[in-house]
Amino acid sequence: MPELPEVETICRQLAPALEGRRIEAIEVRDERWSMPAPPEAIEDALRQREIERVWRRGKYLVLSLEDDVHLVMHLRMTGNLLLGEGDAEEPGHLRVRMDLDDGRRLLFVDVRRFGTGDVLLGSDAVAEFFASRLGVEPLDGDFTADALRAMARGRKQPVKAFLLNQERIAGVGNIYADEALFRARIHPLRPVGTLKRTQLEALREGVVEALELGIDSKGASIDDYRHVDGARGSFQDRFLVHLRAGEPCPRCGTMIEKMRAAGRGTYVCPNCQRRPRGRRA
Repeated sequence: MPELPEVETICRQLAPALEGRRIEAIEVRDERWSMPAPPEAIEDALRQREIERVWRRGKYLVLSLEDDVHLVMHLRMTGNLLLGEGDAEEPGHLRVRMDLDDGRRLLFVDVRRFGTGDVLLGSDAVAEFFASRLGVEPLDGDFTADALRAMARGRKQPVKAFLLNQERIAGVGNIYADEALFRARIHPLRPVGTLKRTQLEALREGVVEALELGIDSKGASIDDYRHVDGARGSFQDRFLVHLRAGEPCPRCGTMIEKMRAAGRGTYVCPNCQRRPRGRRA
């Protein structure tokens, strides 16, 4: 958290405000944000450069600046990017401040200090950075049932762990994995390599539907996530199973249960998502 829909929301909100603007000054107040690069190196690389494009890859937000300089940021657990007027009071837990040429400020706020920022020089460096970390974008045309089948073939890991692996599918986290698996009627512990083609098709559709609804709702604000103006997302009001333990399933009325899968709190309908049978001796 934030996941793909939350970062996409931030990207869409920031793009019209930042593209064409110049970073007049930048102050990295937390050296952990830029490690292993020192704060001074980040500041020198970005200061007085124009922002040409704001875009997203997986859960990363990228500011591409003139001279082929790119700032790649990850919000991790509790990071937020806020855009405000230059004379506004600074919020707590401020890690980075960027002063823009129109008098506004872009602020990276992070309670737990897990968020990061990397400066990459050149488009090739950006491509290499993401190729080593991220798999297919689930909202792109390359994300098909056939692609899922090829990735899943022969694998014994639970399907939820498979969905959370960013090196395979970029941007899906705990919330959207739960919502996608419910839509596909697949139990989170089902070995992904045992899924039939019809199930893989349903899983692909479930992932896309959950993510698109998340974007339409401008993300889910169940913890720290906020829009760039501090407003909350509303996807939490449209959850089908996530965080709904003890409530009736919207499909069959069975009580939703909470369990552990892939090391994460996971929500399932035990009737709609039948638990896989144990292997016989």
